[in-house]
Amino acid sequence: MTEQDRDIRVDAEVRAIRAEYADEEAEEAEAEAAERAAALEVPLNLRIDKKLDAQLKQRAAAAQIPTSALVRRVLRQAMREPDAPVLTEERVEAIARRVLAEAKGD
Repeated sequence: MTEQDRDIRVDAEVRAIRAEYADEEAEEAEAEAAERAAALEVPLNLRIDKKLDAQLKQRAAAAQIPTSALVRRVLRQAMREPDAPVLTEERVEAIARRVLAEAKGD
């Protein structure tokens, strides 16, 4: 095999690899575009207080996901489990006081 033959073969392999890479990139871009379109079919705007905003951002950061993804997850979970008990801040505080009282023996 001559040097020219090797160069031709290498060039052909490089072109094939580039074509395969381009195809994979195109497929990935299509999948990402479809995912975005499906996720954002209906925009929803709502007003929340700063405390809730901070809590959502903190929880999203801990889960390493965007805040909007966390909100979608929470809303979906609430829709799947509409009768699930909701713990209010007051309820949690009452439970904590009861646990502390029991721990002290009161």
